[in-house]
Amino acid sequence: MILFHRDLGEAGKPPLVILHGFLGSSRNWQTAGRDLAENFHVFALDLRNHGGSPHEDEMTYEAMTADVLAWLDGQGFPRVSLLGHSMGGKVAMQLACRHPERVERLIVVDIAPKDYHWPERREEFTAMNELDLTHLASRAEAERQFESRVPDWAMRKFLLTNLDRGPGESWRWQINLPVLTAAIGNLEKNSLEPDDRFAGPTLFVTGGKSRYIRPKDAGEIRRHFPAAMIETIAEAGHNPHMETREAFVRAALAANQSGV
Repeated sequence: MILFHRDLGEAGKPPLVILHGFLGSSRNWQTAGRDLAENFHVFALDLRNHGGSPHEDEMTYEAMTADVLAWLDGQGFPRVSLLGHSMGGKVAMQLACRHPERVERLIVVDIAPKDYHWPERREEFTAMNELDLTHLASRAEAERQFESRVPDWAMRKFLLTNLDRGPGESWRWQINLPVLTAAIGNLEKNSLEPDDRFAGPTLFVTGGKSRYIRPKDAGEIRRHFPAAMIETIAEAGHNPHMETREAFVRAALAANQSGV
């Protein structure tokens, strides 16, 4: 597995590896990644079955962690700063806990070490699987077909970032839709075991308008990450790197400068 990545920084600075969320890709991190390049040589990866990375039948946190470790080895990076958002945050947490010697510092964006269950995610996947790509005329038509199952305009736009023109100008899903559909239940689960622990510098960034991290999660976060700082960006939702990019970048860079 050779993961696709975007090089968003400048050689000679400490490496920062970014892992995107479920149904996202490195493309979602280009702007914030270039901002973070003030302090880091930034690499934004596409996880398996997403973006430009290969498709495989296995879709587990263990497999994604192994992919990232193989990428680090391939780049010759013995140790990096690691940032993960949502699903990518679960991968980053697992890698940091089980291979702490590879992680200089950890930044986790709007996800906690716990199980999740979002019924609306099933509706989103039903909409994607119902779409008849062979007779699809345009992206706008696909968005209209999504309206009954995906009422949120922004989510429809986000889902359709994964729709692409294939060979012969036919439409195709860039993601591995069948495998991701089957993996939803497993990916909603906690990626950590009870004894997993990372004692290194850690920052959790959460959106004040998001449902993904609650105040009661602080105890579980610090059980696995005893040095964790938790910072809430009040105006952000689940995607603080896009919704409140400047505040997010300030928080990430400040944590680096303070040694967190």
